[in-house]
Amino acid sequence: MVSSWKLCCSRIPQRWVFAVMGCLAGVNAYTMQISLSLAITQMVVSAETSNSTSSDEFCPASDSTNSSTGSGGSYEWNTYTQGVILSSFYWGYLFTQIPGGMLADKIGGKYVLGLSIFSSAIFTLLTPVVVEAFDSTGLIILRILIGLGEGVTVPAMLELVPRWSAPGEESTIATVVTSGSVLGTLLSMALSGVLIQNSSMGWPLVFYVFGAAGVLWFFAWVLLCYNNPDVHPFITESEKNYLRKTTNCKKELVPTPWRHILTSVPVWALLIATIGDGFSYFTMVTDLPLYMSNVLNFSVQSNGFLSALPSLLMWIVSVAASWVADWFIKTQKMSVTNVRKSFTAVAMVVPAIFIVTASYVGCNRVVVVVLFVLGMGFMGIGTTGIFINPIDLSPNYSGTIMGMKTTVSALTGIAAPYLVGVLTPNQTVSEWRVVFWICFGFFLECALVFVIWGDGKVQYWNDPDFRVRLDNQQPVTKIQKVENVARSNITVELPLS
Repeated sequence: MVSSWKLCCSRIPQRWVFAVMGCLAGVNAYTMQISLSLAITQMVVSAETSNSTSSDEFCPASDSTNSSTGSGGSYEWNTYTQGVILSSFYWGYLFTQIPGGMLADKIGGKYVLGLSIFSSAIFTLLTPVVVEAFDSTGLIILRILIGLGEGVTVPAMLELVPRWSAPGEESTIATVVTSGSVLGTLLSMALSGVLIQNSSMGWPLVFYVFGAAGVLWFFAWVLLCYNNPDVHPFITESEKNYLRKTTNCKKELVPTPWRHILTSVPVWALLIATIGDGFSYFTMVTDLPLYMSNVLNFSVQSNGFLSALPSLLMWIVSVAASWVADWFIKTQKMSVTNVRKSFTAVAMVVPAIFIVTASYVGCNRVVVVVLFVLGMGFMGIGTTGIFINPIDLSPNYSGTIMGMKTTVSALTGIAAPYLVGVLTPNQTVSEWRVVFWICFGFFLECALVFVIWGDGKVQYWNDPDFRVRLDNQQPVTKIQKVENVARSNITVELPLS
């Protein structure tokens, strides 16, 4: 059977098979994560308002809303409870980030990632039954469990990327893989609205479809993808030798250099930048359907499509930005550090302006949607900025650093829906304007930190042997050459103590 698969698949570069399957992993993870954001608008009892005309605080119902068959559900959850439910995923997501990254660094990312998606898929399939039996309490517990499972997905994937990336392909492969999160958000929003609006089953069908897709992906992943080229049964010898010579990942297990990681200024700059990016991103992804439904009064199907548009542009921009970033690096027109800083700055400053402007155009639905689409679209540039930066700083410990990054991101995922629920009890335009100004502040301040203190160079502690030399007090030169994943002979400072 292996020989048949090898004959069939050997003509396809396996690093691109990995990239596509990694992208689909992100698609599955985010459809299961985000699907509740739209489904919850049809699970709760519709808020009755008497506003049939526009005002400064409330928008009139659109024609599509009046003719919509999606009139809400039977669960009486106020905005605070909805905020808790939407944030509960990240309570579990928070606790498995760093352990997941460390586990992936030690045993490889294949089964860490695979079992993560599989467990989340099973819990997603159980969602309608659990909600029916245990109401909001059961849903919160189930979302925590899904979060625990999905918490290891990004660290595990980022552990695999440097093992399957050839020089000059890092930004492209990493962007293809990570764009799955954007595509998953897009598919979740667009398809959820269609499934709810056009099915007699209603919102439960959303969880059955996305859960089943996750199970199917798991079996394909186990068959087609592996931890590294050396253990892959279908890869050609030429591609295996090529990747073996050009990647810079350790082969032996060594202790994680925690002291050096935790005192690294570029790592802290990355984590602080993640706060601004994460808070604003999760505000938009998690709560935009609520804004579309409760403030702009779109129907559930229109809500799904319109909430998906920002993710569509974000995906297009992220792929295009990866090609531009690789071109800048390959042609040496910009250093890796300058590419990461400039792309991150654009990905934060421009969306901040668009998002806060959207809160001042009132009930002009077309302009609001355009501003949101452009805002999130520019956020896609950040994929080639702070998202890929852990691989720049340390290919050998990229899973661990990504675990730290996504832990911080999970904290913002908890804070954003909760804060929105607290600040928007009446779902008015002015209440949401406060939320968008908070996003604006986070974006600008955190972007400034990364531009000043961020870095794109391989750090000295990436070398597994550096501590041996220091512990044995062997003489070393102050300048130690370390090979980067993206390029060779990068000069970094190696401390003498």
